Amino acid sequence: MATSPTASPRTAPTAAIIGAGISGLTAGKNLADAGIEYDCFESSDRIGGNWAFRNPNGHSSAYRSLHIDTSRECLSFRDFPMRDDLPDFPHHSQIKEYLDDYAEAFGLLKRIQFRNEVKHARRQPQGGWELDTADGQTRRYDVLVVANGHHWDPRTPDFPGEFTGESIHAHSYIDPTEPLDLRGKRIVVVGIGNSAADLVSELSQKSWRNTVYLSTRSGAWVVPKYIFGKTADKVARSLPVVPLSWQRRAMQPFARLMFGDPQSYGLPKPNHRFLEAHPTQSAELLMRLGSGDATAKPNIERLDGRSVVFVDGSTVEADVIIYATGYNITFPFFDRSFIEAPDNRLPLYKRILKPGIDDLLFVGFAQAVPTLFPFVECQARLAAAYLAGTYRPPSEAEMWRVIAADERKYVGHFADKPRHTQQVDYWDYERNMRKRELPAGRRRVEKLGPVALAGRAREAAGAA
Repeated sequence: MATSPTASPRTAPTAAIIGAGISGLTAGKNLADAGIEYDCFESSDRIGGNWAFRNPNGHSSAYRSLHIDTSRECLSFRDFPMRDDLPDFPHHSQIKEYLDDYAEAFGLLKRIQFRNEVKHARRQPQGGWELDTADGQTRRYDVLVVANGHHWDPRTPDFPGEFTGESIHAHSYIDPTEPLDLRGKRIVVVGIGNSAADLVSELSQKSWRNTVYLSTRSGAWVVPKYIFGKTADKVARSLPVVPLSWQRRAMQPFARLMFGDPQSYGLPKPNHRFLEAHPTQSAELLMRLGSGDATAKPNIERLDGRSVVFVDGSTVEADVIIYATGYNITFPFFDRSFIEAPDNRLPLYKRILKPGIDDLLFVGFAQAVPTLFPFVECQARLAAAYLAGTYRPPSEAEMWRVIAADERKYVGHFADKPRHTQQVDYWDYERNMRKRELPAGRRRVEKLGPVALAGRAREAAGAA
């Protein structure tokens, strides 16, 4: 287990964490290990964020049948392994139970203010933060840690025309009877990510008596959850450690052999090579398409009443459209003039620090492949070291240079889509953090001292 450096109680800054999902919980655990006092603000009455099924704050996109797409072994926090008796791909209820156990084991619940949403966060002119919370109070902190997640604000395409049937985003989907009665219906599912694959697989089962179409503009490479009898991520981990762009070139000749040609199942030809887009992982989708239970269609050209017209000129009649089209990165507590993520682009140093704003940290804002939980844990460890004064980032100019280099490294070979703007190879990221970034940050502290956070520097000057 990795140990966290501990800050002196006399010099440690105070921190606020927004969100008690996986990112907020892990940030809190690591900050506490480093001796950083913090409060965590959560709009819901429970922890878990996206993994809290029927979360009353509306931030969960979990549906009743959801199982994690990452294996248990790969998903686990490194300092809190999942139980061995859990299946390879746990159900969402088991993930929530795991997070409950994590919070209990490390005493995190006592630091969380439930049902107390941060309504507005203001950075003071010379540093430090004021937070207006739902209980009507204004609180002040030295540092703000943003961990509100990025799978709760649905993104829906705007097709020409008007659809007179019913439309929902996959974010709202629970099961074939909720929130809509999806039995005996004509359904178009838009998208080709993991959620779209799950919904098509579920709704096209014969017992629901539906006619299901899957509409995708770009096609996708669909990979199974098991390869050669092992979980796909375990097989991938056994491959030589090379950049993802090299993996793409090496795997391309074998992709069709191992996973099948998407066109054989009626899917459009992918407009990208293997690993130039986030693969769709599904154990069932290709079988549903291949057996005729669902029908693949290209992108939608326009909507006309109950008619859905596709770019190939074909038309189907539909009762319901389900948009499984991703999410926006949104910060409702910030003024839009302060920070935004247009097209989901949020340039951050190591996906954590915004150059020029030394008292603002982000945790969990990445599409980490193949696993998110230990990635967030890795980020939280650096955040804790930074606030404890044992890690110092490079100069602002160097931070921007590294941001650009990381963009080329992790994202440059991917198709230009909002879902890829925060792509990260977890294994490479973790190795870089452990072997290079954290040791380099410690050396910078030895040479230059820890970062003097703007707000605390102002207070120190005023007290002198």
